[in-house]
Amino acid sequence: MVQHVAVIGAGVGGLASLKCCLDEGLEPTCFERSEDIGGLWRYTDSTEGGRVSVYRSIITNTSKEMSCFSDFPCPEDFPSFLPHRLLLEYLRMYAQHFDLLRHIRFKTTVLSVRKRLDFATSGQWEVVTEIDGIQESHVFDAVMVCIGHYQKPNLPLVSFPGIETRFKGQYLHSQEYRDVEAFRGKRVLVVGAGNTGGDLSVELSRVAAKVFLSIRTSTWVFSRVSNHGFPADMVNNTRFNHFLDWLLPSALMKWIKFRKFNSWFNHANYGLASTKSSNFKVITNEELPFCLLSGTIVLKPNVKEFNESSALFEDGTTEENIDVVLFATGYVFSFPFLEESVRSLFDDNRSLYKRVFPAQLEKPTLAIIGLIQLTGSVMVGAEMQARWVTGIFAGCNKLPPTSKMMADVLKKKPPVQRNPSKRENLKLSFISYIDEIASCAGVKPSVLKLLLTDPRLALAVFFGPCTPYQYRLVGRGKWSGAREAILTQWQRTLKPLRTRVVDDSSNSWHWMCLLALPAALVVGFLLSKYPRPGWSPWAGPQL
Repeated sequence: MVQHVAVIGAGVGGLASLKCCLDEGLEPTCFERSEDIGGLWRYTDSTEGGRVSVYRSIITNTSKEMSCFSDFPCPEDFPSFLPHRLLLEYLRMYAQHFDLLRHIRFKTTVLSVRKRLDFATSGQWEVVTEIDGIQESHVFDAVMVCIGHYQKPNLPLVSFPGIETRFKGQYLHSQEYRDVEAFRGKRVLVVGAGNTGGDLSVELSRVAAKVFLSIRTSTWVFSRVSNHGFPADMVNNTRFNHFLDWLLPSALMKWIKFRKFNSWFNHANYGLASTKSSNFKVITNEELPFCLLSGTIVLKPNVKEFNESSALFEDGTTEENIDVVLFATGYVFSFPFLEESVRSLFDDNRSLYKRVFPAQLEKPTLAIIGLIQLTGSVMVGAEMQARWVTGIFAGCNKLPPTSKMMADVLKKKPPVQRNPSKRENLKLSFISYIDEIASCAGVKPSVLKLLLTDPRLALAVFFGPCTPYQYRLVGRGKWSGAREAILTQWQRTLKPLRTRVVDDSSNSWHWMCLLALPAALVVGFLLSKYPRPGWSPWAGPQL
């Protein structure tokens, strides 16, 4: 029986894991190598020690209602999209409210996590830590690794001939980027068009002499603001849209998605993407199209090679007088403290059962939390993983036999191995994945049952945003405030905007709810009678 749990890392996943351990009556100890909580979201001016943190100007890509912990809504006066300062403040509020700080050992580095000699029967781990140069050994019944995938910068210099031998300018990874000052007046080449590459290109375009953005795959650009001014993730990530993705042919859904992207601006005209693309990514950026339109950013294909002060691209064009090359090429996740026999059980997160458990371990007492990329908030995914895992540790949830877990892993793992540093390989459908883990944990809500017992709530759950509160309506960890949180989520979204109120009252929402009720009844029946697991609304690789 698991009682003492080691939690490694005090970021989002670590805090959620601590709280879930306490909810299940377990005794957690969290080891955090820095002096504070927040992990990636605690901004620091320095990058010394290899610590990864966000850059100064970053703002979340997912809204507060879609990103918060499921039983702790963000304050209503917080804006929908949070600067790192406010997100860190929210994490502090969460930690203080649930009294988590007393379980964290700060400035403590985990050196090794090894199976004990009797692991096959006990499932216990020996954890060696270091603080102020003094090493200490501990024994734990279980370990939750919560360090995420932003660990080691992926700097693929071998793919860019001449960057190390001929290029006389400066090159760096986006991990080292903090603000624009060092790039003022310079000609900058940004390599990589993920969310980070897009954000940094836009920010640098305000002070640099010229910014070139090099991309190699079709890239669709999406806005955080929907057509009617609401957060786009709240409008798009609904169970109704999820049902349409399941119901309609994938080719049709792909066409609808591309058409929606192009309704903002024609991506082919900007050299970003084509509707004929089978290999593509989606990024969030409101300003990139205007920067391309105004010429402050120039889009380029993949770099073929570098010379002393120039970059030659695959289309044969050359850009001269490049001062700085900024690689926004992602990260490689690694767990150097895990013994090799354990690391060898999973070469990437797709080798983990449900992206959490090494399926071939003799005892399920090691869990990897937050090693996922979703089409929604990773915070929500990490918390759901933690709830499921701690339920297993406490004996309330059960894992299937090893053979079934391995069969599930092999079924979902692509046959062709690809570079695990490519973050798009990790991207999963937000609702599909959260629902899958919630089902394992016994906390997934039933729309059909809600329609029979609470039609108003059922409509909000099915047609409204799939906010985390939905997973506190039933099962272990049920929260009495979940219903109210769901019914008031739009009020909290609009509250920060009510600094100047105008009269624009309308009753159209009530009529829409009445018209939607019969459709919701039919859909709820179909979903319960004809389940179709394993599908995703995002056709093709993502970010």
